[in-house]
Amino acid sequence: MSTPDLGLPMAVPAEGLPARVRIHEVGARDGLQNEKATVPTAVKAEFVRRLAGTGLTTIEATSFVHPKWVPQLADAEDLYPRISDLPVSLPVLVPNERGLDRALALGARRVAVFASATESFAKANLNRTVDEALAMFEPVVTRAKAQGDDVHVRGYLSMCFGDPWEGAVPVPQVVRVCRALLDMGCDELSLGDTIGVATPGHVTALLAALAEAGVPVSALGVHFHDTYGQALANTLAALQGGVTTVDASAGGLGGCPYAKSATGNLATEDLVWMLRGLGIDTGVDLGRLVATSVWMAAHLGRPSPSRTVRALSHQES
Repeated sequence: MSTPDLGLPMAVPAEGLPARVRIHEVGARDGLQNEKATVPTAVKAEFVRRLAGTGLTTIEATSFVHPKWVPQLADAEDLYPRISDLPVSLPVLVPNERGLDRALALGARRVAVFASATESFAKANLNRTVDEALAMFEPVVTRAKAQGDDVHVRGYLSMCFGDPWEGAVPVPQVVRVCRALLDMGCDELSLGDTIGVATPGHVTALLAALAEAGVPVSALGVHFHDTYGQALANTLAALQGGVTTVDASAGGLGGCPYAKSATGNLATEDLVWMLRGLGIDTGVDLGRLVATSVWMAAHLGRPSPSRTVRALSHQES
């Protein structure tokens, strides 16, 4: 499966954009954890291997969360050793110190914690207040960083642009939690539009406020959902603001189990198509990526929601 040899999309660079973007692929974790049926471990491992074969360099593998909360990822201990030989970064989520212990025991060197910008989502997702959650993460981050300079810690921040219970989220509220995660030792922050309500101006305003608070743009990634069809527009606004790390999910898999209005993540294929048209390098072979998503869609028993996957593979809706 490959892009038609017609020189499409034509690369037309725009001023003020980065030359290269690193895609943080989340389909194998954020995507599959939202599937109603549990995907076999062998299929997950093959999915990660195929994603690595597309040129993606960062592939989020799984989550070391208690199986009761995310049963779809209960096989983390079985999965990780099957893929740990791959020459790519394989971040894993660690919700607490027990999760960190499990990940470190298998040799994981890139871990992530998952915080919230709002009290309602912190309660729903972590059964804690925002500050209680930050207090829980601090020893996790400290212990992870103590393992060596090669350990990288990402801090996810949900509900950066809107909350299904609280509505609009004040920018200073988001900045406060970002600053706290950075101060406790996180190397990178992922700004999550968990229910997909962000618009480009809001993205620009948040990035400006974070810069004013001393948060370097080099430490930021963005994670957009396409609930209202704004994910690519918001991504472009983030790139114009200096962001060079973008989260995306192969085939558009995933949503958020704690945010009922959230639809899928930004599809990696749709992102790569846009970036290719802007002359921005990703290192990703789009044809191989489309083929991988079509393969996974067959295992899931439904076509991919990605428009680019459908266009290049002729999948029926």
